[in-house]
Amino acid sequence: MPEIMIKTERPFVEDLFARYEVLIGRDFPGYRNHVYRTITYAMHFLGNAKEHERLVEAAFVYHDIGLWTDHELAYLEPSEAVAVSDNQKLGLGLDPDLLRAAIHWHHKIFPYTGPHRAIIEACRKADWIDASKGMLRKGISRAAIAEVESEFPNLGFHDSLMRLAKDYGGSTLVGSIKVTLGIVKW
Repeated sequence: MPEIMIKTERPFVEDLFARYEVLIGRDFPGYRNHVYRTITYAMHFLGNAKEHERLVEAAFVYHDIGLWTDHELAYLEPSEAVAVSDNQKLGLGLDPDLLRAAIHWHHKIFPYTGPHRAIIEACRKADWIDASKGMLRKGISRAAIAEVESEFPNLGFHDSLMRLAKDYGGSTLVGSIKVTLGIVKW
């Protein structure tokens, strides 16, 4: 695979985030960097094809947003709803079915084989890399992952997820079970 391309400025991402930064609050820096890392990995899998960039950027801005907008541990459907609503309301011009699917399938354990496979699979693999803190690499080198993580440090993102699991689930254990049952797809 070619070297990984890291873009530190993504105006479209920042425009979308502007509506949610206050809502996400103290979790925002960690979530923002998670989004930048996953976009970087997904775009790498897509050969950095410009025609996919806005969709990938939007999908990752919204992919976990239901945690904050709806206070839901089963946050995929709420995240999809916010993304599709903003797509229409803001006139983003993205394919709503593809946007919804990229969010819906990003925690799928096994490879995605349905419509829009390349984009959805790139997003799925990208999120698994970041969710596992690089333990799952999906073909990206350790050095490239370290480079991405150095540019966009974790800033407590995974700790935020554990805190939210406890806050919304009553305990870390119960919350973690609810998250797993609510978001993992086979």
